[in-house]
Amino acid sequence: MSHDSSVEQQILATIDKWVEQELRPIARDHDQADEYPTDLVEQMKELGLFGATISEEFGGLGLSASTYARIVSRICEVWMAPSGIFNSHLIMASCVERAGTQAQKEHFLPKFATGELRGGIGLTEPDAGSDLQGIRLVAKKDGDDYILNGTKTWISNGIKGNCLAVLTKTDPNASPRHKGMSLFICEKGEGFSVGKKLKKLGYRSIDSAELIFDDFRVSKDNLVGREEGKGFQQVAGGLELGRINIAARGAGMAKGATNMALHYAMDRKTFGKPIAEHQAIQLKLAEMSTRAAAAELLVHQAADKFDREERCDLEAGQAKFFASEAAVQNSLDAMRVFGGYSYSPEYEIERFYRDAPLLCIGEGTNEIQRMIIAKQMVARAS
Repeated sequence: MSHDSSVEQQILATIDKWVEQELRPIARDHDQADEYPTDLVEQMKELGLFGATISEEFGGLGLSASTYARIVSRICEVWMAPSGIFNSHLIMASCVERAGTQAQKEHFLPKFATGELRGGIGLTEPDAGSDLQGIRLVAKKDGDDYILNGTKTWISNGIKGNCLAVLTKTDPNASPRHKGMSLFICEKGEGFSVGKKLKKLGYRSIDSAELIFDDFRVSKDNLVGREEGKGFQQVAGGLELGRINIAARGAGMAKGATNMALHYAMDRKTFGKPIAEHQAIQLKLAEMSTRAAAAELLVHQAADKFDREERCDLEAGQAKFFASEAAVQNSLDAMRVFGGYSYSPEYEIERFYRDAPLLCIGEGTNEIQRMIIAKQMVARAS
């Protein structure tokens, strides 16, 4: 997994240039129109982002979680939505790479890495969000296939993606409930349709959709690990990387909001001097930059542990919780620095203010994160 730092620096420099040249100029218009960034996705394929954390032996870049987190933060300093186009895709890839059979890895991972097959992970249902064990989508065995029936909702890449890792119930009567859950890689086809595109306050331009499975037939070869009852664990493993990703987004947004507020405060004058020279504004800027820096350090701590293959649910939980709240607070503080202009889409701070709260809800709410953190504290102390 490890790359020497020069390769890493090269990749980060490439991403930097891409963010400034391609991302920044289109962010506002795409967000306002809630328009999918088709051209960006093609560029992401070329940059290798769909294979960022997939091993090199399967055609990916094999990046460490630490480098991956830096890439995500950099993108989110400017515009959060594009990071979602490859994040849930990479959680799906990580489930296959960690838990799949050799045949599954050889079949799916190279196609995931190029973005030929791309999509995400189908977990949430109308009645099951934080309580994943409450899912109802059923997979019934039928010869060499399984037949899937049920609905998923709020699925990122649901419309534009063509392949999803879908969490199902193979044994609705299992006790404990998680023993009855299995994960399938489902390519779109007959019986697998997309319901409506869901409208959102923020996090626009990325398609979040409802998925409907109506007698959808999938081969047993697509059951991750070729063994029933392991789906819950397979998904839980992928969520650590997902939480580090959300934390990296939060750290990036907290920094982006700080930079916007700082530049605005240096340009905007009141009472004959830039507002950056007024103490009230200075206090805000100081708090914002400190909060952003702390978030970044927590992300690196979690990613380092992940890269060393140590258990990191406590650290990932802390990073996700703190960095997401930092993004929300910094976007609100920046709104105050901008004053009345913060309500105008001419300035991009209003997008940060709309996008940031999602980070407190997605990949396990911050209420759940606090419970995870506390349980791990008790477990590690006893």
